[in-house]
Amino acid sequence: MLIRQIALVSQTNKISSSGLSRVGAALQKQATRDLAPIWEIKATVDTFAKLSDVPVGYWPIIISEKDLGDAAGIHEDKQGQPFALVRWSYGWSLTASHECLEMLVDPFGNRIMAGQSPMPNQGRVEFLVEVCDPSEDDAFAYRVNGIVVSDFYTPDFFAPAPAPAGHYSFTRAITAPRQILKGGYISWHDPVTDHWFQETFFGAKPTFRDLGQLTAKPLENLRGLLYRHTPERSAAKQVPFKGALQKASKSSMEAHEKASDAKAKALQSRIAQVIKDFA
Repeated sequence: MLIRQIALVSQTNKISSSGLSRVGAALQKQATRDLAPIWEIKATVDTFAKLSDVPVGYWPIIISEKDLGDAAGIHEDKQGQPFALVRWSYGWSLTASHECLEMLVDPFGNRIMAGQSPMPNQGRVEFLVEVCDPSEDDAFAYRVNGIVVSDFYTPDFFAPAPAPAGHYSFTRAITAPRQILKGGYISWHDPVTDHWFQETFFGAKPTFRDLGQLTAKPLENLRGLLYRHTPERSAAKQVPFKGALQKASKSSMEAHEKASDAKAKALQSRIAQVIKDFA
């Protein structure tokens, strides 16, 4: 099995090297422990001080303070290889996790899966695979090593009907096939009409919209095409953590840092003793 290699790079001084390393370790654990068994993907996530340090063959996730607007998300370089742009905010780890997971499952932004349309009077359609979008709101996030990371759906998300043992997203926040949670959305193509459709939940309730026949720009993939027709996704990524989640996240990180510091001090003491014993 080929290993997909992710490089996490910060281009802002708001993220310390220690902070970058902690998030990188959380994304690595998430990819190995949580994503890999479900989507059968093998991946590494490493952190680098600058973009020029990233080895050839890695897919970069770049954290920036710039106002990225619709440019936030996954793109491709001139050789067709993926990279992601993430705007820094207090909750940047959640966004980085989102882009990392989607890059690993669908690196090139064109993966589709067939399934029953959630829209009445439609039959079998082609869903664009974006594993974090239906439950992307921070209300459905979880923590790895105290770091906030994104929920993601499983292949069961496209099952024809609910099942007693169905596991539709990692946190089980999604409880039925093709369910969209508050702050999320999903996109699909109807082969009969050749139209693209979306179900979005950015308001008081889920709504459907017909995007019509869409034409991609040169070298643009389906993900980029749908980005341009979903302005709410950019706005959602600019909203900071809700107060309760921010407080819980900070508390969790502080607890993990306290435990890590204690472990490091104990190990340093043991190292000093070993050196002394062999002096």
